[in-house]
Amino acid sequence: MTTRHWYSISAAADTAESTEVLIYDRIGASFFFGGVSASEMVQELNAIDTPEIVVRINSPGGNVFEGIAILNALRAHKAKVTTIVEGLAASAASFIAMAGDEVVMRRNAELMIHDAWGECIGNAKDMADMANQLGRISDNIASIYADKAGGDIGQWRDAMTAETWYSDAEAVEAGLADRVDGAKPSDAKAKNAFDLSVFAYAGRHAAPRPTYPSAAEAEDHKKEEPMGTLKDDLTKRLGISADADEATIVAAIDEALNERTDGPTLDQAMDAVKAAGNVVVSQSVFDDYKAKVDNLDQIRAEQAKTANARIVEDALRDGKITAADKDTWNALVESNPEGAKAALDRMEKGHAVPVSESGHGVDTEDTSNEDESTYTALFGKEA
Repeated sequence: MTTRHWYSISAAADTAESTEVLIYDRIGASFFFGGVSASEMVQELNAIDTPEIVVRINSPGGNVFEGIAILNALRAHKAKVTTIVEGLAASAASFIAMAGDEVVMRRNAELMIHDAWGECIGNAKDMADMANQLGRISDNIASIYADKAGGDIGQWRDAMTAETWYSDAEAVEAGLADRVDGAKPSDAKAKNAFDLSVFAYAGRHAAPRPTYPSAAEAEDHKKEEPMGTLKDDLTKRLGISADADEATIVAAIDEALNERTDGPTLDQAMDAVKAAGNVVVSQSVFDDYKAKVDNLDQIRAEQAKTANARIVEDALRDGKITAADKDTWNALVESNPEGAKAALDRMEKGHAVPVSESGHGVDTEDTSNEDESTYTALFGKEA
């Protein structure tokens, strides 16, 4: 099976300081359709030691957890990561693009976000559980966009529910990308090769204009004129007119500083510390305590890692996953323990690999008494 038809990692031609990663297929390997395998890709990413990685993306998306594994592998890499949307970054590919320290849209490229999808067969409770799980997954994805562009999860869920398509400039305006690169895409027609009929809209040309908090609005929200608020607070605290100019405020501050009494004595400071319910210890005692706390944190981290590994080992033992999927599920459990465990818990034993007996044995019935009775009936008891 070939799982990397349009996925490759290579040193850039112009410099050995950069490694180029191409994601030119659906996310998640399939026996019939190929695709980008998170397990294989993460292993190769971990082997990269160049100071810069350039990830070029042209993908209709795919498996959410495979995408999150790739996203976190790129986030965790020590190299500077630049993601470039060459043609299309839809669904899971769109949040993989958010892994870049810089996110670049090629001219005429498009980006699409939507709520998570899933399939479910079962009763009403099964359907409700699936709906809740999809809601949690979608909130998680929305937080990725919010981390990059600002805004809150609810705003991005609204955009995801509507299946929102962004042109190159609209992605920058939304804050999902940092700039539009004037260079032509390496394959301008590549995005047209994907079947987009599964989506509500077959591309940006068929979709309505996106609604979102623009990057400028998000930036204004972050700033909110802090200097104006600071001036108001200072004039109130200093007891001077609210319309006082800068020189008047500075003079009032100087006067207030000159009027300060001497600081507390050491004994007074110690009494104040104790009155606040704190304890004063020597530096050596503090350092020893801190070392023990750090060691405890390390032990807890190792315990968590062991517990996460046990989740995957149990799933492997129960036939819920294959040995080939072990690395992928290890990455998923590490990035989202609760979500991955919930997904594994819903799987039946033997989901991927049969684990039950194909037959069973029976004990041979003891017929010695029956044979003895038959003999006695025919020949009588022995003398």
